Amino acid sequence: MARIAGVNIPTNKRVLIALQYIHGIGAGKAKEIIKKVNISPERRVNELSDAEVIQIREAIDHDYVVEGDLRREVAMNIKRLMDLGCYRGLRHRRGLPVRGQRTHTNARTRKGPAKAIAGKKK
Repeated sequence: MARIAGVNIPTNKRVLIALQYIHGIGAGKAKEIIKKVNISPERRVNELSDAEVIQIREAIDHDYVVEGDLRREVAMNIKRLMDLGCYRGLRHRRGLPVRGQRTHTNARTRKGPAKAIAGKKK
C-alpha cells in the first residue's frame, strides 16, 4: 500500500482514481500530476515502482497544498470571516447556508435534522 501525503492509497485502483483519495486532489489535479511524472493513467498503484511513487510524492509536496495544510488553511479562512463579523462569517457562526440558499424550506444539511416546535399543531 503506497502512502502519499499521509494517506494510504488503495493498491488495486488505477493511479488516476487513487490519487483522488488525497484531500485537495480531484480529477483535474490527478491528471496533471500523472502527466508531470509520465505515468499512464491506466496503470494500477500496485504496478508502480518505488521510484515512481517517490516521484508522485515529490510532485505533490512541491506543487500542491493538500491534506492537513489545506484543511488548516480553509479553517483559518472561515475563522477570519467569523472574527471580522461579516455576513458570511455570521452565517458560518450560526450554522446556516453561506452562499445565498433559502432556509424557509430545505437547508437541512447545514441546519441538521428538523426539530419539532411545541404547540405548532392546530
